[in-house]
Amino acid sequence: MPDTILVNGHIITVDSRFSMAQAVAISGGRFTAVGTDAAIRKLAGPATTTIDLHGQTVIPGLADDHLHDAGGGPGVDLSRTRTMAEVLAAIAARVKQSRPGDVIITNSDWHEAQLREHRLPFRRDLDTVAPDNPVVVVRGGHEYILSSAALKKWNITKDTPQPSGGRITRGPDTELNGELIDRAKSLVQLPPGPALTIEALQEQHRKLNAAGLTSIRYPGAPVEQYRLLQEMERRGILTIRVNQLLRFNAADSAPAMRAAIAASNLTPDEGDDWLRIGGMKLGVDGGFEGGWMRQPYAEPWGEGGTFRGVNTMKQAPYTDVVKALNRLGWRVATHAVGDAAIDEVLAAYEAANAERSIRGRRWTIEHGFIPQPDQFPRMKALDLVISAQDHLYLAGPSLVTYWGAARAARTTPMRTYLDQGFMVAGGSDSAVVPYPPLWVLYHFVTRDTISGGVLGPDQQISRREALQVETINNAYLTFEERTKGSIEPGKLADLVVLPEDILTVPAKRIEQMNVTMTMVGGKIVYRRP
Repeated sequence: MPDTILVNGHIITVDSRFSMAQAVAISGGRFTAVGTDAAIRKLAGPATTTIDLHGQTVIPGLADDHLHDAGGGPGVDLSRTRTMAEVLAAIAARVKQSRPGDVIITNSDWHEAQLREHRLPFRRDLDTVAPDNPVVVVRGGHEYILSSAALKKWNITKDTPQPSGGRITRGPDTELNGELIDRAKSLVQLPPGPALTIEALQEQHRKLNAAGLTSIRYPGAPVEQYRLLQEMERRGILTIRVNQLLRFNAADSAPAMRAAIAASNLTPDEGDDWLRIGGMKLGVDGGFEGGWMRQPYAEPWGEGGTFRGVNTMKQAPYTDVVKALNRLGWRVATHAVGDAAIDEVLAAYEAANAERSIRGRRWTIEHGFIPQPDQFPRMKALDLVISAQDHLYLAGPSLVTYWGAARAARTTPMRTYLDQGFMVAGGSDSAVVPYPPLWVLYHFVTRDTISGGVLGPDQQISRREALQVETINNAYLTFEERTKGSIEPGKLADLVVLPEDILTVPAKRIEQMNVTMTMVGGKIVYRRP
């Protein structure tokens, strides 16, 4: 007899026929039956819990294929700011609570495109509210902006040489504007933040469950985090399924990578339905402001046609590391934003494939913002999976500034990827972009952005396709399509209850909708008050 039945609902199964049902039965953490109200009610026994959905919609548990964390942290919170004045006021408030000379750091989960001014707070802006405190504005995963006091603290001047794989930028007056991109961030030694704890991970997971997430893929986290997650599973307190890519500081050379793997005592694909190692994360270019491009950035950002982004790992050492990982049986996932970065990834993957086939092993390109038509056949020949996120939703106006309107409109070309026959899994890249999966669905369906309107409407995908990208396609990415990702008998009972039908409501309602309930393994991990 079922432990739980959910009845009187609209069940979108996302099975191979995309069939609909009214009710579902759960036993032992798995779906045991899907069908009509009458058929499922007949299965119930005296100990069965019955949940009346009152016509609400049920979809498979949502997944995020590229989530670093759920945002937040002890730094200055800029996530809700919408103007430059609000940014500076938030920093000023922290300065007032600090002693002269204390370093002020912001959280990373914001973007200048959310501001009315669509620009960063540069050095002179920060100096107006923090003349005596070094301020480091952290924006996403690839950029710092420093105040004058911070530049002085770390002795960064006009004469500081440009680091390989990084960039120290200047304003129109040729003076430093405080911006450090990618490996230039290494010039700054931030005070250590609070140690990651089980309690902090639990708090993150509670936020993610409330947003409808039942599975996440950490895209490059240390061994120490994996050990904490193992302890959480041992205690039975995991409320979200985790696939973790590893990332080692030793990624720049094959011998160092081999040594780091040996020291970790971890093996490819080890784990179970709750926690599993998913492969190794590498990166070859920057983020929004540093994607490695075949063609220069738009002017004036393109600096007279000389700036094409940041190449953070050169071809030869990167290829050596990729080949070494392939020989050891590791799956590789590489961050590549620009088309030149994708060229570098494909060259390395092809070299590895020549030694030992990677076809069928679901190697990925992470992000793949700007693919070119000549790259698709090479990607198909390697049987790659595309790991795509909704960066454009937040950063659209900035990408127009960096790359011009045409390239910005082609960013993350979901329609093209699907039409080319690629398996595409989706996510957010939180805390670079906000984590709610319903926002991801909304953006993929509409191509709307927070502050820049619709960009690239020809790349819109259908609601059914978007649901597949966020559920069963994510399960495929991690070799779990037979155990989760759809509502079918025998699969893990991960589901989300929504107040409205996501397939038929006005599109804006997808973005605005709140999750009613989230279940993982047949247990309620979130219920809206």
